[in-house]
Amino acid sequence: MRASTVFSDDAPTTASIAAVGVRVVRGEAFVLDGVSCSAAPGEWLAIVGPNGAGKTTLLHAMGGLLHHAGEVTITGRPLSSLSNRERAKLVALVPQNPSIPPGMTVAAYVLLGRCAHLVRFGGESAEDLRIVANVLDRLQLDAFANRPLNTLSGGERQRACIARALAQHTDVVLLDEPTAGLDLRHQLEVLDLIDELRRERGLTVVSTLHDLTLAAQYADHLLLLHEGRVAVSGRADEVLTESHLERHYGGRVRILRDGDHVIVVPSRR
Repeated sequence: MRASTVFSDDAPTTASIAAVGVRVVRGEAFVLDGVSCSAAPGEWLAIVGPNGAGKTTLLHAMGGLLHHAGEVTITGRPLSSLSNRERAKLVALVPQNPSIPPGMTVAAYVLLGRCAHLVRFGGESAEDLRIVANVLDRLQLDAFANRPLNTLSGGERQRACIARALAQHTDVVLLDEPTAGLDLRHQLEVLDLIDELRRERGLTVVSTLHDLTLAAQYADHLLLLHEGRVAVSGRADEVLTESHLERHYGGRVRILRDGDHVIVVPSRR
């Protein structure tokens, strides 16, 4: 990714996010059953777990997008007490399968991230356009600015979705599988960018990630969900153990070390 700063004149943020006793029911089954977790200002929390564990549901609950029991707070403020506009100024969500408006250009789509900041009945400001241009440049999407979203590759569309969230200029960003559909180079570039913004601005990040090795390399803390409950949480070396992964994923793995990094390697028979 390019080295220019997206929000060069911003002071560091101080936002935290916490979920306490979150429960989500579908039909007669608990999708989430009393899940609690938190990310302090500037921290990266990665939510991991097998398919169907409730990772995306938890992320959507933390973004205020679905009804749930329990409480989610942003820097101590209950999310349920905020209007949609207030919430959009505090937390941004990048879904795994976003809705793509037909015919909309990349620049127009990223500009949607500024909606909560626009003056009522007014158009975008020069500052809004500057932020959008810088985000497009930072994610190497400036060459696609006038292209319709539906003409981009899956990986390019994913970067456009992340660009929209960054343009939203919130203190908390929730990312549902941000590397889905990206090749190895762009996986690392996107995660590097998120990590760089986290360090520059104190951005608080909560993400779901299937790649456990990447989760271990980028996140400060991991939360392992299994069947809608917290199985284990902590540092990567505490969560990503052979016994935990074999018990909750049902597969065989080996855990290797590269300095401070944990590497998860599937093990064949």
